Order: sequence, then C-alpha cells, then structure tokens
Amino acid sequence: MLTTITLGNVGTAAIVVGLLIALLTLGTTTDRPFTLAWLLVLVGTGLRLEAAIRAPKRQAR
Repeated sequence: MLTTITLGNVGTAAIVVGLLIALLTLGTTTDRPFTLAWLLVLVGTGLRLEAAIRAPKRQAR
C-alpha cells in the first residue's frame, strides 16, 4: 500500500507538531520553543493554503 505525500498532508503534520510543541512547553520560561512552534504552524498553514489553491476545482452538480 503506497501513500502519496501531498502538500496538504505535510501542512497538517506541521500544524499538529507545532501545536504539540506549544502545549508541551507551556511551563517553560524561555521563548525559544514557542518560536519554533509558531514557525511550524505558519509554515503548515501556508502549505495547506497552497494545496487548496493548487487543487483542481470540483464543480457542483
């Protein structure tokens, strides 16, 4: 079984990992983990938007 890796899948994974990092590091006093988390969320959102724009438009019948 071969799974195709798409921009949408990578974007979703980046968003999930970014949010997990933010949740797991809430008790820290440094901003470094939050910077990484927000970068991952922003990149993931950008990839999801690009995947949505590139997707072929389906016509409603």
